[in-house]
Amino acid sequence: MAHADTALVTGGAGGIGAAIAAALAADGLRVGVTDLDAAAARDVAAGIGGCGVALDVTDPASVEAAVAEVMQRLGPVAVLVNCAGWDELKPFLDTDEAFSARVLDINLSGPIRVTRAVLPGMVERGSGRLVHVASDAGRVGSSLESIYSAAKGGLIAFSKTIAREVARHGITSNAVCPGPTDTPLLTGIAQASPDGERVIASMTRAVPMRRLGRPEDVAGAVAFLASDTAGYITGQTLSVSGGLTMA
Repeated sequence: MAHADTALVTGGAGGIGAAIAAALAADGLRVGVTDLDAAAARDVAAGIGGCGVALDVTDPASVEAAVAEVMQRLGPVAVLVNCAGWDELKPFLDTDEAFSARVLDINLSGPIRVTRAVLPGMVERGSGRLVHVASDAGRVGSSLESIYSAAKGGLIAFSKTIAREVARHGITSNAVCPGPTDTPLLTGIAQASPDGERVIASMTRAVPMRRLGRPEDVAGAVAFLASDTAGYITGQTLSVSGGLTMA
């Protein structure tokens, strides 16, 4: 996108989100860093010359308010990166309705809400970039992440459908699917599970490159899909997994 365009990143205070915000700022965009943790969002934004805004993707009123504030402070949103996410490692038979509802609300309904809030403006202007941070769990499944995998699979399908609907308006929609990535979220997930350390070690051994991903690895892919260079790429799903998935 052009320099001085505005990007909005949800989950922008997290490991991957903060790296994405920094990458977009380095490409010349004004970045609205939004996160449930407003103070952390402001800290990330301060380091990249953007603005930090509180956003709870599970609350429609919060979504509308955050999008309005970013637009008021930085201008119309030309790039949306849906990065907010959450999970815990649980066998499916240990999950319940409350857990499923929370995972689906944050990882699937949340991105849908934020997209709904910014997409009309993109259509009106005839341009825009939507980049949804999904997961390889949504492409190939992931043990102990049944609901999360379902949510991210749904996000991939949502991204493709939106790509079909808005392509004629000059808007692209793509999904980036990280494999296991070394972030505070992954650390927290591992610490919350009795088998967490074993699962992380198993994940690492399974990656052909023999390391977990880094937030910067994902950020580079997102920045590419948000750029003018990727203007003819839409409805695609790009894995950033060190070769863990290749299909």
